[in-house]
Amino acid sequence: MSADGFASGPPPGARADWTIDQAWEGYSPAEHQVWITLYERQSSLLEGRACDPFLKGLEALDLHRSGIPDFGRINAELNRLTGWSVVAVPGLVPDDVFFDHLANRRFPAGQFIRKPDEVDYLREPDIFHDVFGHVPMLTDPVFADYMAAYGRGGQRALRLGRLANLARLYWYTVEFGLLQTPQGARIYGAGIVSSHAESIFALDDPSPNRLGFNLERVMRTPYRIDDFQQVYFVVPSLQVLLDATLQDFAPIYDRLARASDIPIAAIRPTDLVLTRGTQAYALSRAQ
Repeated sequence: MSADGFASGPPPGARADWTIDQAWEGYSPAEHQVWITLYERQSSLLEGRACDPFLKGLEALDLHRSGIPDFGRINAELNRLTGWSVVAVPGLVPDDVFFDHLANRRFPAGQFIRKPDEVDYLREPDIFHDVFGHVPMLTDPVFADYMAAYGRGGQRALRLGRLANLARLYWYTVEFGLLQTPQGARIYGAGIVSSHAESIFALDDPSPNRLGFNLERVMRTPYRIDDFQQVYFVVPSLQVLLDATLQDFAPIYDRLARASDIPIAAIRPTDLVLTRGTQAYALSRAQ
């Protein structure tokens, strides 16, 4: 979770790297019940929708157990599998802090959980979005390497002033990415797997475009932060995603500096079109 516009250092109680103690023992029974409710609803929906690496990660980390996971417990297995760990933060953190954590295989996660009346939507990511949504994929070695490479790339993008383009890559992969499999498209993005409604919309609804992944195309495409996506990008494999991120982005940034954004619902002649969406949902919301 990153955000810019921070005028000062860490808030009171946070360390210099913006981490805090999870204080797992302080969660109430009601808060644990919210996790259990969300987990049971999503895990039952995602079989046949989420990709195998995500489902295997859920099983490996045993995120259900007795409620909100204790980071100390899940970090032992996560670190064994891919060298990653989860660290608690008080909310959104500055971009440079976020990228430093990712580059060093630490995933910053919110410590709070939503209220019972917010189970369907929460604007600011909470522990369910961050841990249930993101962390299972970090058990996959290829995706784990991608996230660390993204962190290193973010540090460079900050220096080069191209963060807006790189943020789109994160949005359309880590948050709202789809993976092509022999059984069809499957979800790996955290923003989808942690959302009951978008887990259905992303795969089944005729409204959005679903396009083959192309790095520069993604980095030229704006995104929606307040509603279902109008376009999803489908990667042919996680290895393709990693390989795209390991290349030198400097010449890409040079080309992007001379290129205009592509309208969010546009389809270009060079796109690999997997689903040509009706955009009916977005049009209905604009009325």
